[in-house]
Amino acid sequence: MNPKLLANENFPLPAVRLLISAGIDVVTVLDVMPGACDEDVLAYARREQRWILTFDRDYGDLVFRKGLPPPPAIIYLRQEAYSTEKPAALVQAVLTMPDKVLGCFVVVTSSSVRFRHFVSAHDVSDL
Repeated sequence: MNPKLLANENFPLPAVRLLISAGIDVVTVLDVMPGACDEDVLAYARREQRWILTFDRDYGDLVFRKGLPPPPAIIYLRQEAYSTEKPAALVQAVLTMPDKVLGCFVVVTSSSVRFRHFVSAHDVSDL
C-alpha cells in the first residue's frame, strides 16, 4: 500500500521535500488550498483519499468530538524540538505499517507511536 499524503500548512517544507524525494505521493495544503480551514482540509483529504500530516491536534477534536467524517488516516506529530527534516523520518517510520495506520488517528513523538481508531458509523449505531 502506497498511501497518498496531505501535508498541513504547519508541516515543514524541508520534510515534505524529503518525503517526495523518497518517492512518496505528498501534496501540501499550501499548494492545493492555502489558508483553508481545518474542516475544509479534512473534507479534501477524505475526498482525495489522502492521509493528513499535521502538528495540529484540532483534527482529533473534529473527528472524535464533532463527529466529522475522517480521511483514511491522520498522522499527528506532537510539538517537540524537531529539526525541519526529522518529521520526514518519523512519517517514513509510520508508513512502514500502513495496515495499522489506516482508519486511525496516529499520535507520533520522537519516542512513541500511538493509534486511536476512528469510530465507524456501525460502531455509533451500537451505542
